[in-house]
Amino acid sequence: MQGYTALGRLHVAPILHTFINEQVLPGTGLQPARFWQAFETLLVELTPQNKQLLATRDTLQARIDEYHQHQGSLEPQQYQAFLRQIGYLTEQPEQVTVTTTNVDPEIASLAGPQLVVPINNARYALNAVNARWGSLYDAFYGTDVISQQGSLAPGAQYNRERGEAVITKAKQWLDEVFPLTASRHDQVTAYAIRGGALIVKLADSRIDSLRNPAALKGFTGDAAQPDTLVFSHNGLHAELQFDRRSATGKADQAGLSDILLESALTTIMDCEDSVAAVDAADKTRVYQNWLGLMQGTLQVELTKQGRRHVRKMNPDRVYTLASGEGELTLPGRSLMFVRNVGHLMQNDAMLLDGEPVYEGLMDGMITATIALHDIKGNGALGNSRTGSVYIVKPKMHGPEEVAFANTLFNRIETLIGLPANTLKMGVMDEERRTSVNLKACIANAASRVAFINTGFLDRTGDEIHTSMLAGAFAPKAELKNRPWITAYEKANVVTGLQCGLSGKAQIGKGMWPIPDQMQAMMEAKIGHLQAGANTAWVPSPTAATLHALHYHQTDVFSLHPALRSQAYDGLTDILTPPLLGNAPMPDAQAISRELDNNVQGILGYVVRWVHQGIGCSKVPDINNVGLMEDRATLRISSQHIANWLVHEVVTRDQVEQSLAAMAALVDKQNAHDPDYLAMTPDLANSIGFNAACDLIFEGTTQPNGYTEPLLHARRRQMKAKLNA
Repeated sequence: MQGYTALGRLHVAPILHTFINEQVLPGTGLQPARFWQAFETLLVELTPQNKQLLATRDTLQARIDEYHQHQGSLEPQQYQAFLRQIGYLTEQPEQVTVTTTNVDPEIASLAGPQLVVPINNARYALNAVNARWGSLYDAFYGTDVISQQGSLAPGAQYNRERGEAVITKAKQWLDEVFPLTASRHDQVTAYAIRGGALIVKLADSRIDSLRNPAALKGFTGDAAQPDTLVFSHNGLHAELQFDRRSATGKADQAGLSDILLESALTTIMDCEDSVAAVDAADKTRVYQNWLGLMQGTLQVELTKQGRRHVRKMNPDRVYTLASGEGELTLPGRSLMFVRNVGHLMQNDAMLLDGEPVYEGLMDGMITATIALHDIKGNGALGNSRTGSVYIVKPKMHGPEEVAFANTLFNRIETLIGLPANTLKMGVMDEERRTSVNLKACIANAASRVAFINTGFLDRTGDEIHTSMLAGAFAPKAELKNRPWITAYEKANVVTGLQCGLSGKAQIGKGMWPIPDQMQAMMEAKIGHLQAGANTAWVPSPTAATLHALHYHQTDVFSLHPALRSQAYDGLTDILTPPLLGNAPMPDAQAISRELDNNVQGILGYVVRWVHQGIGCSKVPDINNVGLMEDRATLRISSQHIANWLVHEVVTRDQVEQSLAAMAALVDKQNAHDPDYLAMTPDLANSIGFNAACDLIFEGTTQPNGYTEPLLHARRRQMKAKLNA
């Protein structure tokens, strides 16, 4: 193949071939000839199985469409009998016990926030991996957790009154989590360690101590006047920092200058939904950043206020034990997962017998090989301390697809010389066929499951596409208030616990999508812990620090025994599509608002994806509220409009009018971005605008309603235009 490097039945893009041979393989013990032969063997064996799984998806969807076209009943017993008949619902094992071993404590035995970040953006990746520790003062000061109105408004300069409110709130938190025996932290004038215990001096010269002396773990500096003190609660650490030279410490009677919280225990470095990677150059950048993270060498240069800064991965944090004898070392970085691409997409960075390879197979082999650098200790900064590699597999449909991923991991381990079950699997429960067969899914990877997570955004898109012909769906905002989603979320946790995940794996919940509304997040996201999740996704390092407060409020693991004892699968509610049904049809004004809201969200995201290659960003909605958008949110909006078109809630003319109007609005919203390519006035020749039209008008024919095939095609068209 012209322009490719030939390697047996493989043809590899030169940029990827050179990167692997010269940067990835040295230090792994793998020779290039052996590696590429092993890669060919893997692809030859598994490509036909991958194709068959995708064909099964299409067959099942066609059978479900046919059922609804003939007014098949949604009465639970009849509908479930039909789904069993076609093999959509499978026989669930009575008992499943996960046997995963060598799992790092951040996943197995600790509970805390999780970040998901596009791996092709090195700055974002570094921010996320370094978000293991975050400033509570900064998180309070910079968000609406403290009122931003009136005299407390942040302003361009430091607002002393707001700063005092931050310190008051932070010390109240210390009183709740690390209380003193007979006083409050705002009464302390000095902290010291004596005989391994915390001693505090109060303004009236009284001496006090910690109510729970064991909470103190260590310090830095002089025990009599420490620079830092580190405490532990619910497995998470907090560091009090003292610096009387700083503006904050100078104003504090105890010299307290900040409180650092252990925040994002884990981070998913994402190769999938938040990334726009459509060719060899894009994929190589993805893999280069993963290599930098595994070797501990990733860094970026930034210029702020005319000064050059180098951002790199943080070292571990070392303290003197409270006793004064020995050291305590705490991780300075989030434990990293890597989220590979799912089973659907192909990428021509590599060809097998002239056909683009399945990207999930390519991701698995290459990201696991890169992780050998961590396992072999080739870098100064390690990731897993147990010798494991954590790979999240998204968008799997049912047990046989999980079994296929398990086979893939088995083959990779054999081919690159890893012990069995080194590659741990994260199973995203974000497709309906996985939700209703979750126990069987877990059973098919029981020796390596380290994570299950409800992805309610993709799950909603799949809900709409699966039942596309069953009827018109309720308005988008109403979907999450219907019983199906509560049942889905609850069943995920209960099933995970009954399979023995507690203490061995994460049971997670999805993203808070509004980065600028942190007070609302604090009110809502505590519910994830109360439901039994020992991790949940947040949109930024600051959000991780705030969400960490929830894990001090609630001991998640103490809730697991009661939740595990429940007999619950939620099947009837999960399989009840959230249709309009007998509810009144929205009036014309409500339909127009719903349509414009969906169209504006599609255009706002797609134009950045296609024109600029930005896979995830904060996109202003129709009311100029910034929302974190990725392909999962796009899937919901495009499928929702497609459904309303099918059932004649809206017409094509209405959609086209909305597209034109919202394109002008989105252009206006992005006018400040010098790199933005406007869609108007020449909509007919705007590649991004046409991509949005494709997603809507071809939505019913897209595989499971996924947006990737159309986005990738349009992005490649855009890159060709830019490079012409």
